[in-house]
Amino acid sequence: MPRAPFQILVLPFRRTVPGEFEVAVLQRADDANWQGVAGGGQVGESVVQAARREALEEAGVPATAPLYALKTHDTVPVSSFAAKDQWPPGTYVIPQHCFACDLTGIDIALSHEHTAVRWASLDQAYALLRYDSNKNALWELAERLRRDDLPQPCGDA
Repeated sequence: MPRAPFQILVLPFRRTVPGEFEVAVLQRADDANWQGVAGGGQVGESVVQAARREALEEAGVPATAPLYALKTHDTVPVSSFAAKDQWPPGTYVIPQHCFACDLTGIDIALSHEHTAVRWASLDQAYALLRYDSNKNALWELAERLRRDDLPQPCGDA
């Protein structure tokens, strides 16, 4: 299916003890950078559908795991994507939509796109993450978890 001009980021987290949590960061196989689950939407797919598909493909996250839309959004230069020539002329950046996914009690099963997963504290994850977009989404997730202010889980739309 053709690549749509949008990107998603999913930050898996799990609750450890009351009031505490860890975030999963994944090491990419192609460049060894650490990040959350990231990938592109497909034509005809909603951002939520893309987030669920990418989470399943890259980390084995079941569709039943709660997925939360974050307010963090950013853009990614089209030069980062092989599909850039398929998109309309004048497309210079594409939006990236950020999500969090509660994997408390759920194991991660890495795909070939990653070589390692590390469950980390907020500070450890922040130090490992390569991209500012991931760091911004992590900051929002941490604040929401501290304040017990996650939005309603996403539906399948």
